[in-house]
Amino acid sequence: MDELALLGDADQRAHRYLATVAQRRVFPDAGALAGLAAFDEPLPDEGAAPSDTLRLLDEAGSPATAVSNGPNYYGFVIGAALPAAAAAERLMLAWDQCASTFDNSPAAATIERIAGRWVVEALDLPRESAVGFGTSATACTLVAIAAARRALLARKGWDFDSDGLTGAPEVKVVISELAHITVKKALRVLGFGLKRLIVAPVDSCGRIDLARLPALDDMTILCVQAGEVNTGEFDPFAALIPRAKAAGAWVHVDGAFGLWARASAKSALTDGVEQADSWTADAHKWLNTPYDGAMTICRDAAALAAAMNADAVYSMASLDAQKNLNLEFSRRPRGLPVWAALRSLGRTGVAAMVERHCALAARIGEGLREAGYEVLNRVVLNQVLVRAQSDAQTVAIREAAQASGEVWFGATLWQGRPAFRISVSSWRTQETHVERLIALLAALRERHSG
Repeated sequence: MDELALLGDADQRAHRYLATVAQRRVFPDAGALAGLAAFDEPLPDEGAAPSDTLRLLDEAGSPATAVSNGPNYYGFVIGAALPAAAAAERLMLAWDQCASTFDNSPAAATIERIAGRWVVEALDLPRESAVGFGTSATACTLVAIAAARRALLARKGWDFDSDGLTGAPEVKVVISELAHITVKKALRVLGFGLKRLIVAPVDSCGRIDLARLPALDDMTILCVQAGEVNTGEFDPFAALIPRAKAAGAWVHVDGAFGLWARASAKSALTDGVEQADSWTADAHKWLNTPYDGAMTICRDAAALAAAMNADAVYSMASLDAQKNLNLEFSRRPRGLPVWAALRSLGRTGVAAMVERHCALAARIGEGLREAGYEVLNRVVLNQVLVRAQSDAQTVAIREAAQASGEVWFGATLWQGRPAFRISVSSWRTQETHVERLIALLAALRERHSG
């Protein structure tokens, strides 16, 4: 089979998969999981036919997928891939560009520059900000914190690039009591030490408590949240950030999914967030692009470019080249699906999608309360945090829902006790899907009561 025929076969298989996402089990059954054994082969001495490799991937792999690209997946704030973004990704693969610099790919460099400008405009952040397209919120947080530490040390006259950290003035980090694990991972990898992090207590909704905010100074990085992962709540930026800025601190916002509220009628939740120094956001969550697409946004473009500079004698580029704004030198043009999503949606489309998901989440909260569940959060965004009559019942219902194949959502702990978290973030999810979810959970509660 020649190259074009093979790609045509792949397209047909992809078409069949997408045509059935609404009918597929949201999580594979035991038979599909057992079928994964077909991949457990010895490394072949002689290569298999590409068509046979594709066949195996589809026949054994497709049934064992979690159908997060469908309408009934409510786990981990995972959005489905918008058609325009998925189509752009397919063409991007055909281009096979190393999107480090303009010299590598004029098309990619141009489109990613425009995508960055559109992201900043959609989120109404400082227009001078630089945008680096990376793999995930974890990687992009690492980039932002590295730039922040370097900038704070430079203010004290310390040359981080030449002298490293040995003997350097201490940079302190203040994080929320409920900071996301990816923020903690980035800080750990950067060498801050989890025991040395300063923890800011939170209120009953999961927001940093202003009355108990630790002391800040001009050698502090304050990490705040736009969208706490369980409750969907936002730290009080309008009061927090001016206090931090007055002390000379650098403020970083973990906005993996919640920052997109700023592009909608929910923007009041983000009031004051534009005063921060850096932000991270995922496109593969609420913007519904394919994985892996995220972004570091930094008000001080020069600080980000200096921290991430990857110029070499054989590859010099402008400060806004993507290799100078994120971790990767050799990279795919992750900003292309972002550009395609924003161009296909426009401002009104982004707002409508965010607002619809928030309304659907509110309906889930209302329906589950009526069914006798305890809804633990205020449902200010797209997150619904739920508990049944007892811890054992909560776990049993969640496991039964997952086993049904009709829906999928994950477990969590809230204030030390089991709960489950329902996230509405797929462009495919409509009112009919939400009503079926409510009906299923109502029936499961009745079945497991007592």
